Amino acid sequence: MTGTAAPFAADDYRARMERAARSAAEAGLAGLLVAPGPDMVWLTGYAPTAVTERLTLLVLAPGQDPVLVVPTLEAPDAAKAAGASALTLRDWTDGKDPYAATAALLGADGRFGISDNAWAMHLLGLQKALPGTSYASLTEALPMLRAVKDTAELELLAAAGAAADATFEEIRKVPFGGRRESEVAADLADLLRRFGHSQVDFTIVASGPNGANPHHEVGDRVIERGDMVVLDFGGLKDGYGSDTSRTVHVGEPTDEERRVHDLVRAAQEAGFRAVRPGVPCQEVDRAARAVIADAGYGEYFIHRTGHGIGVTTHEPPYMIEGEEQPLVPGMCFSVEPGVYLPGRFGVRIEDIVTVTEDGGRRLNDTTREMVIVD
Repeated sequence: MTGTAAPFAADDYRARMERAARSAAEAGLAGLLVAPGPDMVWLTGYAPTAVTERLTLLVLAPGQDPVLVVPTLEAPDAAKAAGASALTLRDWTDGKDPYAATAALLGADGRFGISDNAWAMHLLGLQKALPGTSYASLTEALPMLRAVKDTAELELLAAAGAAADATFEEIRKVPFGGRRESEVAADLADLLRRFGHSQVDFTIVASGPNGANPHHEVGDRVIERGDMVVLDFGGLKDGYGSDTSRTVHVGEPTDEERRVHDLVRAAQEAGFRAVRPGVPCQEVDRAARAVIADAGYGEYFIHRTGHGIGVTTHEPPYMIEGEEQPLVPGMCFSVEPGVYLPGRFGVRIEDIVTVTEDGGRRLNDTTREMVIVD
């Protein structure tokens, strides 16, 4: 993971590591093994400059002090991390066995949660050193580990959302017609950085028939007058994510294009209105999907209604049928229904929403009405 870590203090990271260890115990785990990536950044503030074949692993276990196993040559950088004073560094030198060093911190037969992005060679090395242990992915074992944000995190997410909103307000002023999708995408990336993003994760510009592909890869198609254009963009600002979608039209739309856009806007509003504490995640999906299905376009809404966001732009919880996890104040996720008509056009409208004590609050505030661009 790249990007600037959020400005939290050592005590914040200490509290997160303690909470993670408690959660592991409650889930029946002997501990957690966290590889470099978003979980490590969130728990310690440490993001190695480069992730290599050398083992770096945070070991968290109930009743034990956190230990970060790190290559000796990277220990000075690890010691500078914001959360370093809340853990113990245990370094290992080239030529030594890092798995033996890590095994000494673990029980001989425990079940551990391990980062989804841990390298297979490292997991296999641990299994060889401790054949009595077993492992579960963190997403499977503790899917809600980072899901509920505190006040400071919510402020950072709101600032990232405001920066994405400022980007949209500027992009709607630029020419679309006669330019390539890739050119408008470059404008989006430049604007996100201008408004404070250190990392741009995606800039989807899907014009005309390309809009029917929700994850269209930006290409050299020239945007034409009469095109509907789906814009979906975001990244990291001060370590926390933005993600918003708006659909604009080059020149005046047809009656059908307006009707579909209004339908998606109504579905997005219904999904937002379903947000409140205690409601299962799937109810947000059901509320948005029902509006589209009732209008006869159900087969053209081909993805989940939303995903969580935090130190990554996609993380649990997910707003999808079958997800019964109740909403909790502090959760943040997208609400982004869409309609995709193959060979013709697509429409998607997306806001980041946080759960409040009595409902939900949008972190994106740009207009959801049809926007006409040149």
